[in-house]
Amino acid sequence: MSNNHVAEMEVGEFGKNKNKKHEQRKEKWVKNYSSNHQTLLVREGDLSFSLSLARSFGSASNILAYSLDSYDVLIKKYKEAKSNLQNLEKMGAYLLHGVNATRMKFHTDLRMRKFDRIVFNFPHAGFYGKEDNALLIKMHKDLVNGFFRHASCMLRANGEIHVNHKTTAPFCDWNIQELASHNSLALVECVDFKKDDYPGYKNKRGDGSKCDKAFPLGECSTFKFILSRTTENLPGRTHLTSSVTGRCQRFQETPIQMQQFSTSTCFSYPQEGHSSNMEHISGCALLPLTTNPINQLHLWFDGHLNHPTEMFGRGNYNLSSSLDTYGLHSVPGRTLNGDIYVLRELGHMMQFRRWLYSNAQVPRYQ
Repeated sequence: MSNNHVAEMEVGEFGKNKNKKHEQRKEKWVKNYSSNHQTLLVREGDLSFSLSLARSFGSASNILAYSLDSYDVLIKKYKEAKSNLQNLEKMGAYLLHGVNATRMKFHTDLRMRKFDRIVFNFPHAGFYGKEDNALLIKMHKDLVNGFFRHASCMLRANGEIHVNHKTTAPFCDWNIQELASHNSLALVECVDFKKDDYPGYKNKRGDGSKCDKAFPLGECSTFKFILSRTTENLPGRTHLTSSVTGRCQRFQETPIQMQQFSTSTCFSYPQEGHSSNMEHISGCALLPLTTNPINQLHLWFDGHLNHPTEMFGRGNYNLSSSLDTYGLHSVPGRTLNGDIYVLRELGHMMQFRRWLYSNAQVPRYQ
């Protein structure tokens, strides 16, 4: 066999592999959710909804799901939780436990994150009496209000917050649309929720002696919210929000001396007990691209981390040294999926930052 023929075979196999990878990365949709969305699933019960999406997408690499319960409590409450967690981990999901929905943006692994979709399935404060009890309704509303307060700070541009909720009395008395408006959120769509659209999803009571039992759904809907300041851009909502545009203008009016500070703190991964500079990624994205070495991150991301899962997805790879090299920090106990998630999010930030400069005409100061 000639060398040329061998080379042709190798090129052919490479082409097949390349096409196969392209097919694997092809966007897939399940109702309101895309495999390309960075998706946060809030207070998941037995994680069956997360697993349903992951199986439909063929991957969970863009899914971050958390439970209110600790891992030990979770696997005791739900008989299928352990296997669901194992399957999600194998598919690349980033999983957290013991997270409070009303304080989630302060969590070490969430405070720097932004998401395209944030989903809360059937929020419920617990079974402390009849559902029409005024005190219990207030508890439910406090939970949803606290969730909205934090979720509204965790959205990407054009991101949406979805709440699946019963629409009959007394659940309609929660007035979740009003709660959303108190947190700068606007309802853009309300569609019927159908459990059958998510194969394998099992809604759970989540509390009491019947925690692993299903509850009757009845009439329920998916309420979709966006940041209210973006409503002027409907239906496409592809332009910069008014608040971002305002920050661009204020940035141009800021003295150059103030504009030229180092942005290294902006990309330091926050540690427990310290305040975060990443509460608003869009604000950090407006900082100038100075010549400080930390701001050469965009070159590193372009060259190596457009697809961090493919680059570092080996189970025995330790990313700590790579993170430290660029002024970031690997949190003890965080899994490989977690480190990759951080790198992917930072890569997105750098792209968004460059996009702002090219589209909003924000000057670069040297």
